[in-house]
Amino acid sequence: MATSGDMALPRAVELMWGREQPGGRGPKRGLTLDQILDAATEVADAEGFAALSMNRVAKQLGFTAMSLYRYVDSKNTLVDLLMDRVVGPPPEIVAGTPWRAGLERWALAEFERLGRHLWWLDIPLSRPPMGPNNMAWLETALQILAEAAVPEPVKLQLVMNVSMFVVGKRRFLRDLQEEEGGDFASVMARVLDPQRFPSVSAALSNAAFDDDDIDWERADFEFGLARLLDGYEVFIATFGD
Repeated sequence: MATSGDMALPRAVELMWGREQPGGRGPKRGLTLDQILDAATEVADAEGFAALSMNRVAKQLGFTAMSLYRYVDSKNTLVDLLMDRVVGPPPEIVAGTPWRAGLERWALAEFERLGRHLWWLDIPLSRPPMGPNNMAWLETALQILAEAAVPEPVKLQLVMNVSMFVVGKRRFLRDLQEEEGGDFASVMARVLDPQRFPSVSAALSNAAFDDDDIDWERADFEFGLARLLDGYEVFIATFGD
């Protein structure tokens, strides 16, 4: 009976963790895995995730699609590699930083990193990311929570929920920008009956979002993150009571 240790590793995992050298099959073609991933990133940055294909990346490089398969055996492997590559290394958090300040910096770094490659948000997540960059982000966050008086599995849950908040907020803001139909507040002001919707009307008429000097995208993210961490503080302080 085969055990988990006997199972073949996914091709992307072998490549990301250096278990197999890319381009070791067939005749030499004059490409490198880094060149392929750079070209794939350029395509996705310019045209979106939907445009990403082996043929499109090959065209970007001036090669045939068959040339790429010597290095990357499928589009799924290519996507797995990109998922790890574009997030890059995690931020450096000074040892001894209070856990709340550390998680704030960690989450802001993830928010900003995803903002550079918004197509990353469209990658279907069929399994957790398994690359060294993603593991380094996870390690950094768990190190931040090292002194928190909660069990290790709970720390992992706390980290994953912060990351899900970051990804969800970044996706929401991206999708909101892509929608057409005019400014939300001005449109709704024309149709809302203040008698029926007094609270909504009051909130919209306050014109809180009319200050062009404020980066509302970041401010909204920071507000939500702060409220999430407020809850974490209470949870950690009272855990086990």
